[in-house]
Amino acid sequence: MTNFSLFFLCLENIKNSIELHKDEIEKLDQNIGDGDHIFNIQRGLKESLSLKEELKDNPLNEILKKIGMKIMTTVGGSSGALFSTLLINMAKVYNKELSDQKNIAIMFNCGVEAMKKRGKADLGEKTMLDVLIPVSKKLNELSDKKDSKKIASEIKQTAEIGMLSTKDLIATKGRASFLGERSIGHIDPGARSSQIAIEAICNVILNN
Repeated sequence: MTNFSLFFLCLENIKNSIELHKDEIEKLDQNIGDGDHIFNIQRGLKESLSLKEELKDNPLNEILKKIGMKIMTTVGGSSGALFSTLLINMAKVYNKELSDQKNIAIMFNCGVEAMKKRGKADLGEKTMLDVLIPVSKKLNELSDKKDSKKIASEIKQTAEIGMLSTKDLIATKGRASFLGERSIGHIDPGARSSQIAIEAICNVILNN
């Protein structure tokens, strides 16, 4: 399977998984956010998938860059800004000479580091980074491994642990931060949607 085909298969699976859990994500966001997270995520996925035909002859870095730019100009809220930052910065360090595992680890780390700077956030602040940072670290740990299914299985588990950890954290970023200690007991909606997306990608790898 080509990188192009695999990338858009992953996007389709993310879209379907988010759709399946949209009511749950919306409820989480209504509990501690402003309620628009699910709509921004769905719009971002729709806009990304709309570029499929246009991007079919492009290398992976161009696909990531162009989708990132599309999200930046069409998707509102913090999600649009953060996910466009992730993709655009991943594209910057793509190296076709490296193995897929090394490439993904380096690219994802670069994207997540850029998100941290953009959002002025880090691990333990009850955000999507509580999923993305541990996943980035795990990808780096496993970048010398060749068994993609084993890597996917471990990444899937890491994302779930990160997502569940947000339930016991106090929010310090975004609208949820106004709740202070009252934000404890709620899973962060951005962490949940990020975990669902990563799980969807891992499932594509596990099933192909």
